[in-house]
Amino acid sequence: MDEEHIPGWISDLTVFEDTDRAVYQWLAEHRRLDAAAAAEELGLGVEETAAALERLLAARLVHADPEEPGAGYAVAPEVAAAQLAAPVEDEIRTRQYELFRMRRQLQQFTSAYQRGTLAAGGALEVVSGMQTVRTLMTRAAAACRSEVFTCQPAGGFRTPETLRDTLERDRPLLERGIRLRVLHPHTSRFHAPTQAYVAAASALGAEHRTAHDLFGRLVVYDRETAFLPLSDGSWGAVVVREPHTVTYLCELFEHSWEQATVFADAAGQGLEQVAREIDRTILRLLGAGLKDEAIARRLGMSLRTARRHIADIMDRLGADSRFQAGAAAAQAGLLTEDC
Repeated sequence: MDEEHIPGWISDLTVFEDTDRAVYQWLAEHRRLDAAAAAEELGLGVEETAAALERLLAARLVHADPEEPGAGYAVAPEVAAAQLAAPVEDEIRTRQYELFRMRRQLQQFTSAYQRGTLAAGGALEVVSGMQTVRTLMTRAAAACRSEVFTCQPAGGFRTPETLRDTLERDRPLLERGIRLRVLHPHTSRFHAPTQAYVAAASALGAEHRTAHDLFGRLVVYDRETAFLPLSDGSWGAVVVREPHTVTYLCELFEHSWEQATVFADAAGQGLEQVAREIDRTILRLLGAGLKDEAIARRLGMSLRTARRHIADIMDRLGADSRFQAGAAAAQAGLLTEDC
């Protein structure tokens, strides 16, 4: 770290020498602040020993005995560190409290901002907080007239509780005759809670399809309002109402929907076929140069599982690199749909 970026209280700390440790140990044994005596026993110069003693006193490693002149004692390093850190920690706590007060003062304007942007029908709105996003989506669902479609991409499956809540939110829409379409990653066919949710929602009229490579999370109501996730990975969302942007997102969904297959659990479709589809997608992504983390995220599986698939594929193809595996698969015709 450059010295200009080092906080002042750190840069002011004492730089110790070997002499200091020797004098510290001597003081711990003799409990005397006697530079001359320490210098004689340690074979050091008196001035050198006195300077070491001053550094130890400044660092709180040695304290003078207030009741006995010339006496002193060594202090445990962790105690000295606590004494030196105390004023710094007090300052940090004070600054943290000031930051807390600042954020709390500004948060009182949050609801006014949200109401104002909604009333103005803003074309683009950034919303933070899961509860706020759910409120806006509930309002959009209640006002929905014809259709809802959503893309639930890879990156971890929802819990059974979340899926039950989703079904309860979907039910009123379906009972009103709203068309509901959902895109899932292929790997969700191995997920029992998702299978149960799809079966129940399909019985109410929902349509579910799966694909190995989905473009990202998306929810669109009546081709007028779209919800996109924030790029920081938080529970917030971007609400898009600008017509041309929403139309583009709808076209993106329709393209993926046309390429997707009807949802079927892995056991019903056949594990061998599912495995071939996964391998084909991994080979295509390898050939495109994607890293393991990106492949795992696109396929909705853990990094460990993705790496196991990749290792098995490379072993079967006799490839030494991921790109070589993708190229070898393409040359062998393994990326075609009928392989």
